Amino acid sequence: MTQEYVDRIQKAMVYDVAVETPLEYASGLSKRLNNRIYIKREDLQPVFSFKCRGAYNKIMHLSEQERQQGVIAASAGNHAQGVALSSQKLGIKAVIVMPKTTPRIKIDSVASYGAKVVLHGNTYDDAYSHARKLADKENLVFVHPYDDPDVIAGQGTIAMEILKQMPENMDVIFLPVGGGGLIAGVSAYIKAINPAVRIVGVEPDDAPCMHAALAAGERVILDQVGIFADGVAVRQAGEEPFRIAQQCVDEVILVSTDEICAAIKDIFDDTRSIAEPAGALAVAGMKKYVEREACANKVLVTIDSGANMNFDRLRHVAERAELGERREAILAVTIPERPGSFRQFCDTIGMRGITEFNYRYADSTQAHVFVGVQMHQGDSEKDELIAALSNKGYPVLDMTDNEMAKIHIRYMVGGRGPDKLDEKVYRFEFPERPGALLRFLNKMGQQWNISMFHYRNHGAAYGRVLVGMQVPVEEEANFRCFLDEIGYPYWEESNNPAYTLFLH
Repeated sequence: MTQEYVDRIQKAMVYDVAVETPLEYASGLSKRLNNRIYIKREDLQPVFSFKCRGAYNKIMHLSEQERQQGVIAASAGNHAQGVALSSQKLGIKAVIVMPKTTPRIKIDSVASYGAKVVLHGNTYDDAYSHARKLADKENLVFVHPYDDPDVIAGQGTIAMEILKQMPENMDVIFLPVGGGGLIAGVSAYIKAINPAVRIVGVEPDDAPCMHAALAAGERVILDQVGIFADGVAVRQAGEEPFRIAQQCVDEVILVSTDEICAAIKDIFDDTRSIAEPAGALAVAGMKKYVEREACANKVLVTIDSGANMNFDRLRHVAERAELGERREAILAVTIPERPGSFRQFCDTIGMRGITEFNYRYADSTQAHVFVGVQMHQGDSEKDELIAALSNKGYPVLDMTDNEMAKIHIRYMVGGRGPDKLDEKVYRFEFPERPGALLRFLNKMGQQWNISMFHYRNHGAAYGRVLVGMQVPVEEEANFRCFLDEIGYPYWEESNNPAYTLFLH
């Protein structure tokens, strides 16, 4: 079977639209993980994804009559762009059915190649069913994104390039898995040429169709799939890819959304490029494999499969990347409600960087603080911090893996303070560096009680803090003198409508 695909791959026609992408040594990742790590840059294809390889090879194998009929495809975006570009190159009609949840950047790209875009359903499977119906109705040739030998062979040309480009023998290759076309083509070729290379697929833990199929010994249909990594959001692995995977894939690793976000940052740090979530899967899985196996000095190859990322998704990625790397802990801590308690709390945290600090006065006895803290030694350091806080008498809840806390609660901590709070609200800026928040609180002293506090480290040169202070009328003059002495730029926000509507 593998020899059949070696022949298909060697004869595949892809380079009229695809380019031979570089295989880059990831020096930062290699040093940090103590292995030799390479990234195959399929994000540098003309459609910013490897999918143009399989699409073009499939269409080139159609008869002249089939091409005249036109083609149709269902895709969350990358296969769609590959089919659209290939059709434009060959001058044939193309209809693309895409889920309504597809990022706008992919929809616009497909339309720019002259294809007709039809938005249908919320998942790939919805779009697939509709595309099949349209294919029959309009007599169009369906180009499957992964369950087709010609598509698989087109994707397999990546393996040919890797073997040609590798300066040393590789030990493991990591590949993202959706329907399975990429891992089928690459694994079939690699195992035929060098069966000692370990093939590891990587899937999101909320879309594990190939992982579930290999575990069950047959293809399964997932009840639902997560769509953060929309390029691999598939409920069932392809029949032909599954058949190949059973023979050629050694294992499939599952990774979380946070781990994917951390991998996007890793790729950026090494290449200054931004991978889409599906594009970063292989790096996320590789990191998990290295940690599990405790391997060192191995040659590991990953495939960055695409870069079709909506810009506005970067906010979510940036928030979750540190959590995925276990470089940020999110804690809910209860502290006494009295002047100076914030400063004492920060003394316990020490010189660790505080990434977030949310608090709103509730009653006169205790305060609930939502805090993010930078970690440099992962979970072991987090455990040490929780123990230190507990020893000081602070009740602590670890929210680092609490999905509701990470998605919602961190943005909702607050609410209105009680009446007659004598609250003044100010916005401050101070130079951002480790320990900066503690220095700020030390300057604030203990004369006035803090009734509201919001701080978030955004990676900028200056930290920004919104502070509510309980200041009785008779002390306002002294308080203004204090503000001038504190030495940081400030702006009063007590009359800001955002405060009066939502916090006062």
